Amino acid sequence: MFLLKNRFRSTEFARSMSTALDSSKLKITKTTSPKAKLPNEQLVFGKSFTDHMLTIEWTAESGWGTPEIKPYGNFSLDPSSCVFHYAFELFEGLKAYKDKKGEIRMFRPDKNMERMNKSAARICLPTFESEELIKLIGELLKVDQGFIPDTRGYSLYLRPTLIGTTAGLGVSSPDRALLFVIASPVGPYYKTGFKAVKLEATDYATRAWPGGVGDNKLGANYAPCIKPQLEAASRGYQQNLWLFGPEKNVTEVGTMNFFAVFKDASGKKELVTAPLDGTILEGVTRDSILQLARERLDPAEWTISERYCTINEISSKSKSGELVEAFGAGTAAVVSPIKEIGYRDSTIDVPLLPGEQFGPLTKQVADWIAEIQYGVVESEWSRVVNW
Repeated sequence: MFLLKNRFRSTEFARSMSTALDSSKLKITKTTSPKAKLPNEQLVFGKSFTDHMLTIEWTAESGWGTPEIKPYGNFSLDPSSCVFHYAFELFEGLKAYKDKKGEIRMFRPDKNMERMNKSAARICLPTFESEELIKLIGELLKVDQGFIPDTRGYSLYLRPTLIGTTAGLGVSSPDRALLFVIASPVGPYYKTGFKAVKLEATDYATRAWPGGVGDNKLGANYAPCIKPQLEAASRGYQQNLWLFGPEKNVTEVGTMNFFAVFKDASGKKELVTAPLDGTILEGVTRDSILQLARERLDPAEWTISERYCTINEISSKSKSGELVEAFGAGTAAVVSPIKEIGYRDSTIDVPLLPGEQFGPLTKQVADWIAEIQYGVVESEWSRVVNW
């Protein structure tokens, strides 16, 4: 225990004295074997990647090393690296877009960097200067700009990742790490496109709990969810809707935050999503929707609530006609309408507009966000990559 404490203290001291991340030191090596670019209709989410990637090594002794943009390729890691044995791994997801003028835009990258640093601190991986990494990602986008689709509904998905690479089987704070960014041109997340999905409310397993790490974007949060998701898929559902506690509080979807719209007897509507209490991911799209709703919806007609609703409340309001619509929101899917929720042996029908695959607010918030992402409406949320 004494040795472990001293190693931790010496590592923390080294971190306080180490070199900061510096985008001006970037080195670029371009590929000599460029890939063929797939047409939009052949893009499958996360299955094809650009020609290059960004890598930056870190050590407790020296801090952040030289950032490199180099051809996309494999890594060589020691089999005892702590990422393989103790899940020292986190990631982010954000997107880049091309507007009508051909300019490259990132949607709220500062929020992703903020969350990434929070995740890193939680599992004792090194933090970094957010603006420096945003600049470096911008340089990667310039190099691989030809892979960014220029059609609405399509984008370049960016996956910043940070892993611990310390070799050895002792459980301790990593003294070596690797930050890398890869990019994948993508279209709609679900094969159905912008069409309503079906969810299965799940209460026999738990995605996150108070005091846990459900509000951090760690790889360890995702693998345990795959088995329930496969089981839900075998019954015809696209995702799980995770419930928590004896009240069966609705938390979030497997890859999205969850929103519901209710109305009361007077006709006033309420937009509801779970609160940030540590059990759900602090979604960037979630935050964007809440801000836009508070700015643009008439408060005389709408209440915007960050509170728990239960699956029984949703079921009851569906039967009484007080459930107006529901949707999921996240970087990958952006906004995804929901048409049905299965729970145990019952089905909760979620209303859609006649002849459409979405509810009225679902379509409205999807348009609001897309207009900002593609630069139709100028906003500080849309970061243009400077040349």
